[in-house]
Amino acid sequence: MASAFSHAFVACAIGTFQPSLFRTTRFWLLSALCAIVPDLDVIGFFAGIEYSDLFGHRGITHSLVFALMLVIVTVRYGFPDHRFPSAGWGGLFYHFFLVTASHGVLDAMTNGGVGVAFFAPFDETRYFFPWRPVKVSPIGIWSFFSLTGFLVLLSEALFIWLPTLVFVKGVQQFCLLRTQKVK
Repeated sequence: MASAFSHAFVACAIGTFQPSLFRTTRFWLLSALCAIVPDLDVIGFFAGIEYSDLFGHRGITHSLVFALMLVIVTVRYGFPDHRFPSAGWGGLFYHFFLVTASHGVLDAMTNGGVGVAFFAPFDETRYFFPWRPVKVSPIGIWSFFSLTGFLVLLSEALFIWLPTLVFVKGVQQFCLLRTQKVK
């Protein structure tokens, strides 16, 4: 898995594309939380659930179905002023779906584990991307205070954080140039 730091980082980068009226403290906290929540499935290790089971790590909680369910609950209870089918509800829904689904995408870029069950519960096949440059993150915060943790964060900086920053800045510059041409 990618680290919680990278999941939250990508969620916040995605959040920069939302209108400023949405970008409250609650918005940022829920964005980071939705990006990290799929990894709660690691609790299954302590309950004897096998890694490759539907409810194992990178199973159902990393699926698009889980993202859809989490997003509906998040938008409904996190932003009660925005009701379905308003434009505000749609924008928040789209944002939180991207944020939550990004979790599996980042995990499918790592060099460890058994893959991501994107289509669970309909298909339990685990997937990786063909190019997997990100070192798999250790489980547990204390593991980051080691050479292994440092190397994981370095690979995430190179293959997640830097490309994310370049993409966000590029889109912002493109939008700025377009608005200047319109004036």
